Amino acid sequence: MSKPVDNQAIIRQLNWRYATKKFDPTRKIPAGDWATLEQAMILAPSSFGLQPWRFVIVNSPELRAALRPAAWGQPQITEASHLVVFAARKNLGAPDVDRLIGKMAQVRQAPVASLEGYRKLLLQAVSRPSEQVEAWAARQAYIALGSFLTIAALLGIDACPLEGFEPAKFDKTLGLDQQGYTAVVIATAGYRAPDDASAKLAKVRFTAEEGVLSVV
Repeated sequence: MSKPVDNQAIIRQLNWRYATKKFDPTRKIPAGDWATLEQAMILAPSSFGLQPWRFVIVNSPELRAALRPAAWGQPQITEASHLVVFAARKNLGAPDVDRLIGKMAQVRQAPVASLEGYRKLLLQAVSRPSEQVEAWAARQAYIALGSFLTIAALLGIDACPLEGFEPAKFDKTLGLDQQGYTAVVIATAGYRAPDDASAKLAKVRFTAEEGVLSVV
């Protein structure tokens, strides 16, 4: 299979992207590009393939306005084309394992009984102390965030990951607490405003020679 984007184009787009601080509120992401970003989240890898997450796309202007104070008043919340809340499953346990096993049996047309060994392995993973399992589930949400940000850059769409928010207030406003999920990180996406000063700043990264890469 041929590569959809050449190597230099990938690096160019990754250099182009930055955490956009000011979005153009008049520009919206085309439906086709947004559908690709949704699939990038859904297709993101997760440990054991368990997918202990939920992605909440907040389109309602009223909801976004209500959420903005709980995100330190950051303007991206209301000005960006799209707002995504990456939530992790709370109290991950046997029902979540069985949900995956059932889906796996359906998609791969395999008897559920043939997956019993894998089911036992998953049950061991979710039977660890709750704080360890919750931290593990949150890390999976960050993997999906990484996929989202990378594909956005390749599509020429600006984005900004945000940890500066109050998860409990987001959970309550969006009803996540009642659904068994909790907000972990959020991201806004759209197109940079022409006067966003952050766009003009040089990207600062340590190089391979400065110890970022090690080959052993």
